[in-house]
Amino acid sequence: QVQLVESGGGLVQPGGSLRLSCAASGSILSISAMGWYRQAPGKQRELVAVINSGGSTNYSDSVKGRFTISRDNAKNTVYLQMASLKSEDTAVYYCNAAVMSVTYRLFRAYWGQGTQVTVSS
Repeated sequence: QVQLVESGGGLVQPGGSLRLSCAASGSILSISAMGWYRQAPGKQRELVAVINSGGSTNYSDSVKGRFTISRDNAKNTVYLQMASLKSEDTAVYYCNAAVMSVTYRLFRAYWGQGTQVTVSS
């Protein structure tokens, strides 16, 4: 069984910063890409940022230059450093990872439970 647990969400003022963490645990053999998605009320879930096992990153245009994704492979953890936050960044943020486990010897996508980020004064 593989679990992704997010932390670090909360309420922040416009222009502020926040750091999200997502730790994968369980019978993990390997993790390929890890990423962050978000879903605002009434909108579809969208990709925010993704990082592969080699450290290459990709960002949505809406967060480029403000958000930074990173990972610690030894800890099976991915981070999202968010700066210059705007009200439109308000959403539930979900962690996603492509994981090969002992049970399923091929890569499968797993999701975290989501963490709320609210940007408001």
